[in-house]
Amino acid sequence: MDNTVVSTGTEGKTWGGGNQPLKASYGKMMMWFFIVSDALTFSGFLAAYGFSRFKFLDSWPIADEVFTHIPFYHEPAPMIYVAFMTFVLIMSSVTMVLAVDAGHEMKKAKVTFYMFLTIIGGLIFVGSQAWEWATFIKGDYGAIQTKGGSILQFGEYVEKDGEQVFKRVALKDFAIAAEHTDRTQHESKNGIWFLSEGTLPSYTVEEVLHGLKENSDILVRTQIINEDGHKTVLSRSESIKQIQDNGKMVVEGANLHVNEYGTPLFADFFFFITGFHGFHVFSGVVINIIIFFNVILGTYEKRKNYEMVEKVGLYWHFVDLVWVFVFTFFYLV
Repeated sequence: MDNTVVSTGTEGKTWGGGNQPLKASYGKMMMWFFIVSDALTFSGFLAAYGFSRFKFLDSWPIADEVFTHIPFYHEPAPMIYVAFMTFVLIMSSVTMVLAVDAGHEMKKAKVTFYMFLTIIGGLIFVGSQAWEWATFIKGDYGAIQTKGGSILQFGEYVEKDGEQVFKRVALKDFAIAAEHTDRTQHESKNGIWFLSEGTLPSYTVEEVLHGLKENSDILVRTQIINEDGHKTVLSRSESIKQIQDNGKMVVEGANLHVNEYGTPLFADFFFFITGFHGFHVFSGVVINIIIFFNVILGTYEKRKNYEMVEKVGLYWHFVDLVWVFVFTFFYLV
């Protein structure tokens, strides 16, 4: 039997059937395949977000009014903390590059140090995103949802830099709570067994309306954006009439059903896309920790290469790049 291998003459060429197409190992090629497929997934999510935002452009929440929080700082500071989160994640990509470069030079100590910094950066980002979620869910001011499902916010005009600016006012600052109420929270044990009710809002629509009538400076702002790019503010009489005729329920914070900042669709996309990206970052941190301990144990020194660090580096850079697009879509545009 003739076992002679016939040469095609292409083995030494790119994609010629060798075991390293484009001089990339099998592991790196598989990582690139995963990155490409995951990029398509994120592209689909962001495209759906863009389509929905374009469709409801005149009622979409303004990011500068939503993401204004900084831990332990109670004055509004639009985008500052989100910018900090982005900076930390980008810097973690820099430290990952330095770790990969040190691995090429077989410098174990430097790889360990830069991998450690990358992990710290990832943990800061994940923790910051968790805090941002909690703040978004809790809310700042509260609002009224109308019978048609739109959101009515409250505020007053104040002078800033020589001009009148609309400033949001929280429900707790003007709503007048009733002395007695028979309202109790519905639970499965005291109502229909298969139904439960979320946390009751701090005030009822009637209490908000009563406070609105007692405070002549408070006005209602709708979620509709006018020609100047600002939310539409109603007159005093229109404000009272809107709450009196169309007020359905008090909304505090944001979840998958209601959103005090505007259309619930914004909250749905925010939770889903940033949560999906946050899961990627968390997974990357876990993988980096595993690789970090392998570096300490000398696993890659014994293999005479740090290719595994390079492979997780590709994933980490991809996660950082995706955040640039998420940051642009949700916070900047």
